[in-house]
Amino acid sequence: MLCVHVSVKSLLYNSLLHCLLNKHKPWIETSYHGVITENMDTVLLDPPLVALDKDAPVPYAGEICAFKIHGQEAPFEAVVLNRTSGEGVLRARGHVDCELQKEYTFVIQAYDCGAGANGAGWKKSHKAVVHIQVDDVNEFAPVFRESVYHATLTEAKIYDSILQVEAWDQDCSPQYSQICNYEIATPDTPFAIDRNGNIRNTERLSYDKQQHYKIMVTAYDCGQKRAADSVPVHIDVKPVCKPGWQGWNKRVDYEPGTGSKQLFPKMHLETCGGPLSSVRVMVELQTSHIGKGCDRETYSEKSLQKLCGAASGSTDLLPAPSVATNWTASLLTDSGRDSDLIFRFDGRQAANVPDRVVPQNLTDQFTIATWMKHGPSPGLRAEKETLLCNSDKTEMNRHHYSLYVHNCRLVFLLRRDFTQMDTFRPAEFHWKLDQICDKEWHYYVINVEFPTVTLFVDGMTYEPYLVTDDWPIHPSQIDVQLTVGACWQGRSMTTEYFRGSLSGLTIRPGKIETQKVISCLQACKEGLDINSLEKKLQNVNILAQTQSSHSVLVMEGEDLESVNMALTKVSYINSRQFPTPGLRKLHISTTVQCFGEDTCISIPDIKAVVMVLPPSEPRITITGVERLVQLADDFTTPAGVVLFKDIRIISTVTKTDADFTEPTASHRLGVLEVMHNLDYCDVLVIGEELNPEEESLEIHHSSLIGKHLDATNSTSGISVYGVDSMLHYEQAIRQVRYRNWRPAGLLERKFRLSCSELNGRYTSNEFNLEVSVVHSSEAVEHVNHMVAQPQYMRPVHHPLMVHTLNSNHNSGTPPAATVVIVMCIAALVVIVVLGIYRIHTTNQDGSKSDEDGGKEAEMDWDDSTLTITVNPMENIDAAQKEDEAREEELEEEEDEDEDELAGENSSADSEDSGEEEETEAHNIKGKLEWDHHTTLQY
Repeated sequence: MLCVHVSVKSLLYNSLLHCLLNKHKPWIETSYHGVITENMDTVLLDPPLVALDKDAPVPYAGEICAFKIHGQEAPFEAVVLNRTSGEGVLRARGHVDCELQKEYTFVIQAYDCGAGANGAGWKKSHKAVVHIQVDDVNEFAPVFRESVYHATLTEAKIYDSILQVEAWDQDCSPQYSQICNYEIATPDTPFAIDRNGNIRNTERLSYDKQQHYKIMVTAYDCGQKRAADSVPVHIDVKPVCKPGWQGWNKRVDYEPGTGSKQLFPKMHLETCGGPLSSVRVMVELQTSHIGKGCDRETYSEKSLQKLCGAASGSTDLLPAPSVATNWTASLLTDSGRDSDLIFRFDGRQAANVPDRVVPQNLTDQFTIATWMKHGPSPGLRAEKETLLCNSDKTEMNRHHYSLYVHNCRLVFLLRRDFTQMDTFRPAEFHWKLDQICDKEWHYYVINVEFPTVTLFVDGMTYEPYLVTDDWPIHPSQIDVQLTVGACWQGRSMTTEYFRGSLSGLTIRPGKIETQKVISCLQACKEGLDINSLEKKLQNVNILAQTQSSHSVLVMEGEDLESVNMALTKVSYINSRQFPTPGLRKLHISTTVQCFGEDTCISIPDIKAVVMVLPPSEPRITITGVERLVQLADDFTTPAGVVLFKDIRIISTVTKTDADFTEPTASHRLGVLEVMHNLDYCDVLVIGEELNPEEESLEIHHSSLIGKHLDATNSTSGISVYGVDSMLHYEQAIRQVRYRNWRPAGLLERKFRLSCSELNGRYTSNEFNLEVSVVHSSEAVEHVNHMVAQPQYMRPVHHPLMVHTLNSNHNSGTPPAATVVIVMCIAALVVIVVLGIYRIHTTNQDGSKSDEDGGKEAEMDWDDSTLTITVNPMENIDAAQKEDEAREEELEEEEDEDEDELAGENSSADSEDSGEEEETEAHNIKGKLEWDHHTTLQY
């Protein structure tokens, strides 16, 4: 009994001892990389598979009993080689094929032997990632992708490549799957093949000697395993052909306003049946002779900036010469450019900008923009050519900022006054661009956000390739001189003259221009239209539109028919409503590639022209009341007198019968009303200029809100400018008002209105307005009682008459309409009776009119299209109260209605009435004037 007790006690002690000794987990590396050759079973691991246990050398607890693999059902197993050292090995459990799977990734863990022989209390290590790569064995031979190859070549030509054969290999590794060599197995053939499979002829072949060749080609992979089967290649020899473009016209007429027009609708390339690998076609539209490189809008620089949404406040340094802008008068201008204002500098001229014009508030943000056309500088040693220079007017001759060209590089110099005098700052910014010396027009914009300076050329951004620093300029009180086309060198000397052409040179201080506005300002209105090309043309790529004017189009494709189809869709478009007429040259160059050759067919270039026909020139017509009569008191009111409240601006073009596909009643055949933009309207004072102390022309700013319009005024008149519709110009001009706060000595004022489209290319008629001043309100009121209530009097005495004359503004009928009609008939009877009486008293009435004429305001009317309805109730009332005065009024109304009735009954009566009316017009100073819209104007 005692022995049994001692044995159990010892066993428990040993078990407890082992539990206390197996305190640590096994340890292995965190990751392993292995390599196994396909069809083998041993994996070479790096580092080797070894597990360690800190419990060693304690039996079991310090020994490794197993490695276990987890994940992806990997075809591998881990075997413990030595429990004590923890060494193990990875083996493949089955067939490993590189072509099926090149890599394996799984997780492995190590397990110790636990606390005793039964394995109880084992511990496992952390998980380690194992990456296994399968090495390839060159099992497969190359196989050609095609079972047979065909090619055709033209006789008497040496080809770099007639065709290309291609083989492939199923092996998984690059070494055994790549094809390293091709070989012609047929002996004594005039052909050779390179390692890429390109077959070429080694001698000039003759169609008469042999028309067909068959050669066998084999391939080798990079393990030098040969293809199991060679591939046959059939090569046909064809006679010499003269390929080229067919089905095109040398001249294409383009009518303005027709949108996009196809240039080559039936054009196709004849290649004489040759096998082509690719066709490259470049279509070039040459427009450099039109304006600034192509057909662009020719509005003034300010109008274009307004139209494009540019920020205000820019200064035009090259304006059109005038009294106010005379510093450009001595410069050479490039005439005949369809309203474009272009200045040409020949290296001898320059313009000094007056101090009053020079921007004085250049800050760290400003923009300089200009159009420039420039070529290489003459001479071996190129000198600086200055576009713009701001330098000291006297003494030190320092350059504060300048823009110049030197050795076909554009340089912008900016030296500012700084408080930190010992600090270097960026001062010179250099750009090297081909555009600077290509003798073509380009639009340059320099945005300065100091110290960053960005150049835009035709809307594209360019960073400077070189920026040099310099010391700041010491502040001084020396005046500066801004010069265009050269640089002021002190006193009266200028140097560094510019040679080239400039247009639209502006500086905008305080703000920089956005890329959207820059693109709008330089946008070209004509070019090759690719929008007509389908977005997904098979096998055709649009490779380039290389110029800002979109005048170059490059297409490339492998399929000839697709290229032919794409070329038929190339169109010309000119979105200007009135484009510049004339020729645009077309040049088409073609490059055809065959397999393995640079060029196998020479395609002659094509030269054609697009003839832009002259547009139907618009006739801009201004109509309205040409004479205005107003009381003197109206001119002194804050609102003043509205001058052109019924003005109409229309534009018409003359068309032939063939131009009207479906003539409608809305226009007369041969004349069509068109809507387009205007760019300025001028209201000029005829005679003496305005006296600022007594009178003014005004237009309220609210009249321009929501429109692309601005206005300037002076003692000569008002100019409304900006690119906008004729309707908006009508609305603005109708708000022009004339004020005179001392009208006592004023009898009349005359004004002239004219409008323009395309910076003066098309101008309107000169519409003259005469404003008469009436100093006696009684005379005007007396005449107005006969016709209508003027707008400057309250319409309370003649409500029915006011309603009748403005019936187009009222939709309802007065409740007493029936009564009014009856009374009108009665009044007509009275008028006829009085008419008979008037015939007998013509001479007497004439003398009476002479007496009354001095009291009445001068008025005139045109009754050709107007019917006057008289209020008979008012006539009866007035006759009862003022018999004699009313008798005169009734007699005048009788004359008016007799004229109308006579015009309806007989032409002879109408002529008699006209003679009577003309006689009376000389006797009566007051005339009443009507327009054709039945609206009274005074």
